[in-house]
Amino acid sequence: QVQVVESGGGLVQPGESLRLSCAAPGITLDWYNIGWFRQAPGKEREGVSCISAYDGSTYYTDSVKGRFTISRDNAENTVHLQMNSLKAEDTAVYYCAANNHYYCSLSAIEYDSWGQGTQVTVAA
Repeated sequence: QVQVVESGGGLVQPGESLRLSCAAPGITLDWYNIGWFRQAPGKEREGVSCISAYDGSTYYTDSVKGRFTISRDNAENTVHLQMNSLKAEDTAVYYCAANNHYYCSLSAIEYDSWGQGTQVTVAA
């Protein structure tokens, strides 16, 4: 397990953008698969995107394809989730998660390290 911390959430209007960040002080984050998940009240935790440590492969849930981009900034030891064209249905608490498997996945049970979450609210 590693300690990860996410940040960058906030309140925006539909169509606007946010960039979330996942950091792990004292840990070389590029050794780990990183996933972004979100959870709205009354709903299951949903895998949004992930990036693999092995080869940099990225994956997205269908509802965010073309709008969200996951990337690594190794110089800053950070993983970002750029969220463009935000919609009201993107409103949720967003979590960063890490594991050391060969490839990342969008299944929450595959991750053993979680941040505390950052709130993203998209509303007019």
